[in-house]
Amino acid sequence: MPRQLGELEDAVMTRVWQWNRPVTVREVLEDLQQERSIAYTTVMTVMDNLHQKGWVRREVDGRAYRYTAVSTRAAYAAALMNEAWSQSDNPAAALVAFFGMMSPEQRESLRDAVRMVGPPEDSPDPADPPPSTEAESPQESAQPAQPAEPDGTGDGTGR
Repeated sequence: MPRQLGELEDAVMTRVWQWNRPVTVREVLEDLQQERSIAYTTVMTVMDNLHQKGWVRREVDGRAYRYTAVSTRAAYAAALMNEAWSQSDNPAAALVAFFGMMSPEQRESLRDAVRMVGPPEDSPDPADPPPSTEAESPQESAQPAQPAEPDGTGDGTGR
């Protein structure tokens, strides 16, 4: 399970995810410097740490590295949510509380996601009607099934 990214790690990964291409330390540095004063070596250290932690892969490009995200921001967010949910002693209550914090737009996104995933394969779709039981008469459905004979033939002959 991934540990939550620190503030600077998140700022770096945000750029890597948004640009969705191999990036250099220099590119990330120049973009970060529009918001804050930061040294090249600081960004280089953060990107090296992200590589060591498995968040980015890197390839040599001349005298520099180009860094690429290993997974998407959505996968990162999903892993964090899953970890937090699994830590709860009452997962259902945690979900209810989480849903209560959501904006109407987030709830609509959740509905869309549930529709995309669909019901679990072992669960009937709530939109499907239950299986028909018209062939059974009320007497048949009320009677318990007869157990098979111990010999397995069911006819009591033992043959």
